Amino acid sequence: MTKRVQDAKPARSKEADGWVKENIVEQKKRHAAIMKEINEELAPKRERWYQDFLEIVQTKGFNANGDHRIVIKAADIPKKPKRPDRAVY
Repeated sequence: MTKRVQDAKPARSKEADGWVKENIVEQKKRHAAIMKEINEELAPKRERWYQDFLEIVQTKGFNANGDHRIVIKAADIPKKPKRPDRAVY
């Protein structure tokens, strides 16, 4: 087995280690704020967006190819799952 440059990790100084830990804490705070906004504050709007989308595809349809529109029947719309929404940012 050969030794490769990417396998050797240089030693990190205490200053750099502290900086990394500080940034991780800040990123976790930002992530928590983003997830709170996505999951709690936007949830009512998201429900409305879902309703609007389903109404559009059931009445106007969507473009399948060029000017060819397909309308989705209400029976073909899947039921909403009983799990919480997973929002990805």
